[in-house]
Amino acid sequence: MVKTIGNVQKDAQVRAVASGALSNGDTIIVNSDGTVSAVLGTDTGAGTSSVISTESNLSEVKAAYDPDSGKVVIVYHRDANAYYGAAVVGTISGDTISFGSITKFQPNNTQGMQGVAVTYDTNTDKIFISYADKNNSTYMTGVVGTVSGTSISFGTPTVFYSESGGYTNCAFDSTNNKILVVWRRGNAFGAAKVVTISGSSFSSGSAVNFNTGNIGIPNLAFSTTAGKFVLVYKDGDQSGNGRYIVATISGTGVSFGTEGSFNNVSSLRESITYDSSTDKFVAVYMDRSASDAGKARVGTLSGTTVTWGSITVFNTGATTFPTVLSNGSGTVMISYVDVGNSNYPTFVVADISGTTLDYGTYTEHVIKEVAAETGAILGASYMTYDSANDKFVFPFNNVNSSNQLEASVLSIGSTNLTSDNFIGFADGAYADTQSAAINSTCSVDLNQTGLTAGQKYYVQTDGTLSTTAGSPTVEAGTAISPTKILVKG
Repeated sequence: MVKTIGNVQKDAQVRAVASGALSNGDTIIVNSDGTVSAVLGTDTGAGTSSVISTESNLSEVKAAYDPDSGKVVIVYHRDANAYYGAAVVGTISGDTISFGSITKFQPNNTQGMQGVAVTYDTNTDKIFISYADKNNSTYMTGVVGTVSGTSISFGTPTVFYSESGGYTNCAFDSTNNKILVVWRRGNAFGAAKVVTISGSSFSSGSAVNFNTGNIGIPNLAFSTTAGKFVLVYKDGDQSGNGRYIVATISGTGVSFGTEGSFNNVSSLRESITYDSSTDKFVAVYMDRSASDAGKARVGTLSGTTVTWGSITVFNTGATTFPTVLSNGSGTVMISYVDVGNSNYPTFVVADISGTTLDYGTYTEHVIKEVAAETGAILGASYMTYDSANDKFVFPFNNVNSSNQLEASVLSIGSTNLTSDNFIGFADGAYADTQSAAINSTCSVDLNQTGLTAGQKYYVQTDGTLSTTAGSPTVEAGTAISPTKILVKG
C-alpha cells in the first residue's frame, strides 16, 4: 500500500504546505506534521586555521570560553630565547576565528614556566591562569585576567604554593563559586588547592595531597549535578595505570574520596569532560600496552565513586595528546595528534549512549594537514567550547611552519535529513505556509544545474547533490541531462 501526502497530481507531483521558504529545485523533506521543508544542515569539519603567533618554541596551549563576553581565551608559553607566558582573545565568526593583540601575563625572563592551565570563573566573570614559575624556583603561581572587547588585562601574578611544582590544570566549581587547581608537586605527588577570586586578585586555601606516589599530568572535570570534581591521571606506582579520584570543595578546603582505577593498562595523557545532559563523565587516554591506541570510557558518578562503562577505541593507531570536551548535549569531541597519519591534528565525534560512546556515522577528520607534535612539545593542546556559536576551538602548534601557533574552529554537523524523509525537489519558489508542488517519486525534476547524465546522485546533509553517498545515505535519483534528474522510484 502506497501512502501519499497532499494531492498527488498525474505528473507525480506532491502538493503540501511549505514550512519555511523553498527555492526552485531545493531538495525537500516531509516533516512529521505533513508539511515540507528544504534540506538544511552543516557538515562536521574544521574551518581554515588562523595564526595566533609566528614565534617559535610555543607550547602547552590551552583555551577557555568566556560566556559573558562571548570570547575565547587562549594561553600558552614560550620555551626558548625570551621566555614568557601570554594570552590572546579570539572571536568566532562562522567557521573562522580572529584574534586581538597578544598580552603577556609573565614577562620575558630566562626560565619560563612548566605547565600552564586556564579556566573561567562565571561568578566573578574572570579568567584564572595557573602555572609553575621556573623563574621563581618553579613555585606554583596564579594570575587573574579580565576580558574587555578583544583584549585581556591581568592583575599581579601571585605565588599560591611555595614549593616546586608543575603540570597543572584547573576548573571552576559553579556550586561553590570556587576554582580547584591541581598539579604535580616536585616530588611527583598530586596536590590541589581551592582558589577564590576577588577583583583582579585571588586567595587560596591549604594544599591537600590526593596522591603521594608518582603521578602524571592530572586533569579534572566538574559535575554540575553532584557539585563534585573527578580527577584522572597516570599513577607510576600502579604500573602506570590510569587512576581517578573524586574531589569535593567545602569553604576554602577540598576533600577526596578513595582513589580508584579507570583502566588497568599503562596509560598516558588522560583527559576528562562532564556532560550535563546525560550526567556522565567521559575520559580518554593513550593505551601504552596497545601501541598507544586512543581509547575512551564513560563514567557514572555516585557519591565519591565512579563506575566506568566499556572501553571504546577512537583511534586504533598510535595516538598522542588526546583531549575530550562535551557540548553539554550528549555529544563529545575528541581531539588528538594522529601519529600514524603524519602527526596531523585530528578529531572525531561520539555520542554518549548509556555507559558507552557511540561513534555511529561520525568519521575521523583531519584539522589541518600539518605536523602538530614533536618530541619538543611538552603538553597537549586543550580545546574549548563556544556555547553561543555551538563551535569548538582547537589551538595547535604547526610544526611545518616553525612551530607557529594556530587555531581552528571545529563544527559538529547537524541536519534535518534522515534516511527516510526525502521526498523530491521543489518545483518553483514558495513562501512559508504556501502550498508547494514537489517533484516526487518517478517524476523528472527540471530545475537542476551541473549534473552529468547517467550518474546517480545522493542528497547531502546540507541539501546539495553529490555522486558520493553522504551520511545518512539518501539516493536522490539519476540525472538524464545537466538540468534534469529522474527522482528515485
